[in-house]
Amino acid sequence: MDFILNNILQDPPVLLGLIAMIGLIVQKKQIAEIIKGSISAAFGMVILTEGVNMLTGVVGGINTAVQVKMGVGVAKGLSDVTFTADYGGAVGMAMFLALVLHVLIAKFTPIKTIFLTGHMLWWVPFVIVAGGVEGGLRGPVLIVISAILSALYFSIAPWIMRKYVWAATGDDSFLIGHPTTILSLISGFVAKHVGDKSHSTEDINVPKGLSFFREISISGGMVMFLVDIIVGLIAPALVPKGGNLFMVALNAGLTFGGGLLILLYGVRLLVNQIIPAFQGISEKLVPGAKPAFDVPILFNYKPNAVIIGFMSAFITSTILVLIANTTNVFGILIVPMVITSFFECGGAAVIGEGQGGVRGAIVGTAVASIAMVALVGVSAAMMGDTIQNWILIFGGNDLSLWAIISKLVGSLFGGF
Repeated sequence: MDFILNNILQDPPVLLGLIAMIGLIVQKKQIAEIIKGSISAAFGMVILTEGVNMLTGVVGGINTAVQVKMGVGVAKGLSDVTFTADYGGAVGMAMFLALVLHVLIAKFTPIKTIFLTGHMLWWVPFVIVAGGVEGGLRGPVLIVISAILSALYFSIAPWIMRKYVWAATGDDSFLIGHPTTILSLISGFVAKHVGDKSHSTEDINVPKGLSFFREISISGGMVMFLVDIIVGLIAPALVPKGGNLFMVALNAGLTFGGGLLILLYGVRLLVNQIIPAFQGISEKLVPGAKPAFDVPILFNYKPNAVIIGFMSAFITSTILVLIANTTNVFGILIVPMVITSFFECGGAAVIGEGQGGVRGAIVGTAVASIAMVALVGVSAAMMGDTIQNWILIFGGNDLSLWAIISKLVGSLFGGF
């Protein structure tokens, strides 16, 4: 069990490669097809992960500089490392039991999805266990309740946004298993009522002299270059001692653009291999089940919406963060959420675009970013004895929402 938890379930390339292999074996494919398909699926996940790491490195640098400027110390209190040292076993057991329950839900209920976002198979139980600890749960009760809540999340979250995903992509062969769900639901709902589908982000008229903006790698890189310049002027910690702001921003923009190219190539390779292979598993084990993938899968369908949504969310949320810190509404200092603005709100922007075009992407994501700030503020205040600093950086999404839910549920059973 320890080997499976630590070396397979937390290793996305290996996990998806094995799933592809099993699916192809079930379909009785030739050995050459099995080897090619399973290794190609693993390659796709490796490439996608490296692209994500490049993007995260750029936005993480901005996030750290802002934290230094605002005097927020990430090392104070329990971090994810120290919390894992104390409760990692509980998280691992909760994850294992949650996956068993999740497959049973897919097998015996109308909710037909299998959650395949490898790293989130760990982080979802991680925040839910933290919420349970905050609520007073310990021992077997903590593990069982955390497993049940995690299984519900793995099953319900991708399923309830399926129609939004299918509308945005025109492809009903997969779902999204990522903490963008609550923000995407808000964005899609708002966009449906205020947007205009006839004006797509992908049909924006760009003069021939500016046609290079149609390339997401170029437009994304230029946007990140400008963001770095602005942040560097406000938060000098972004620039290493003896460095130059212009060159730091230029390299950040190039890295970001290159990361987008790598990510999108990995997405295409993964989808082309894993979906046909997964059909073999679903036909035999869970008839009708659909795989739920990481949110970058969406970026390939509406790349312009991702950049537009990121800017809408980042600007809106940063203004709200400044207001929240000035008024001390949450009782703690929160920081601009660069990572959540790009990944979760990028996904929310694609959903908003699918419901309401350009206007839907902008307005839907802006409204979702209001919820993002509220979620991170409330959850961080509630996680003061466990993962507060971690949730300040990676929260404002489903992770915050389910940490809150877990604490509330834990408080009901904390005496047992």
